[in-house]
Amino acid sequence: MSTRTYYDPLHQSIKLSSSIPEEKMVMELIDSSPFQRLRRIKQLGPAYLTFHGAESSRFTHSLGVFHIARRAINHLSEMNSRLKEHKFILYGAALLHDLGHGPLSHTSEEIFKIKHEEWTAKLINSNQEITMILNKYGKGNAKAISDLIQSRKASEKSIISLISSQLDCDRLDYLMRDSYTTGARYGQLDIDRIISAMIIAPDGDLAIHPKGLMAVEHYLVIRNLMYRSVYNHRLNEVCNWLLEQIIKTARKIGPKKVWADGNMSEWLWNHEEMSLESFLSNDDIVTCYHINKWQYSSSDNLSNLCKRFINRNLLKALNLSSFSLEIRLEALAKARILSEKYYMEPDISCGLREQVVKSYHPYKYGLRLWDGENLQALEEVSPLVERLIEPNQSSWLIYPKEIESELKIEIENLKMKHN
Repeated sequence: MSTRTYYDPLHQSIKLSSSIPEEKMVMELIDSSPFQRLRRIKQLGPAYLTFHGAESSRFTHSLGVFHIARRAINHLSEMNSRLKEHKFILYGAALLHDLGHGPLSHTSEEIFKIKHEEWTAKLINSNQEITMILNKYGKGNAKAISDLIQSRKASEKSIISLISSQLDCDRLDYLMRDSYTTGARYGQLDIDRIISAMIIAPDGDLAIHPKGLMAVEHYLVIRNLMYRSVYNHRLNEVCNWLLEQIIKTARKIGPKKVWADGNMSEWLWNHEEMSLESFLSNDDIVTCYHINKWQYSSSDNLSNLCKRFINRNLLKALNLSSFSLEIRLEALAKARILSEKYYMEPDISCGLREQVVKSYHPYKYGLRLWDGENLQALEEVSPLVERLIEPNQSSWLIYPKEIESELKIEIENLKMKHN
């Protein structure tokens, strides 16, 4: 028998024992090369350029998700002992749910046009090392886990909800972890209260006991604040837009004029048929190495973009969220004209980043309150949650600082014109 302990800044000690079969499986999965790759992928992508402490990895986050899932199922098993039979599937899904993330996490989905859930399922089903470990502890485990992650399929509804819902283990960990690493104070969740309030509803799905209502309301408010203050922070939007332009420009120039190793070439010009080996070969280190090399490219556009990112010479961003779409588009056109006036390429110096986020989505695996007699949708019980259904839209106009004073005058003129 062997034991190991991972010391975590949020959860303190995460202990594993090989005498417990499902935990022995987790230990083997952690030691696999595809999971170790997650050490080299930042949880918050380029957000470290905005929040200097945001250096945590997908590896650390995935361990945290497993830990919360283990706590939750141990609690729920006291109400439904059958859930103990699903520990292998739950632990595997919780630990591996982010296995398919590309470089810089969610940013790679925008810049490389991949879906991390699809790649997670591919790796679980097709990577020999991962598949062998999973199926060693139960025939068909790999397929069951990939189905749970990608398609929300499982025999127990509550297991699905712990992996993918409005209150899943993934969200609980990343809100606390991202708040901790960025220095934001919003993510102080009452995780003990939330887990203790989890119950099984009559239909077998997850529900919340009324004693946990305020803790869940607090969690949903925190999610709203974290999106507004961290995930959609103006500089984070600028960094993501900048990375998108770097990859778009490199792709446009083409393989004959842009240096890339064999694996990165697949990511750039053959991503729809990319092999598992090429996928796993790319991480933050590899992508940032290429960006570092490209700053010496013969293409001025690619070189300038890469130098901006590497040296954190970021573009400016102006909040246009309160303006109509017509004014936003006109403002972008004005910015492009002004950029050309200063001999800057408008395609790589001006842009519009728009996001729509719902802090709570009642129709997408929404939460219910169960007091032993009545089962009610959370928004029917809580006016606060009902208000959080309203979507938040952010719109950032990205532009070079050289045109700032003139651009603000132009936007004031646009406001007067449309009033």
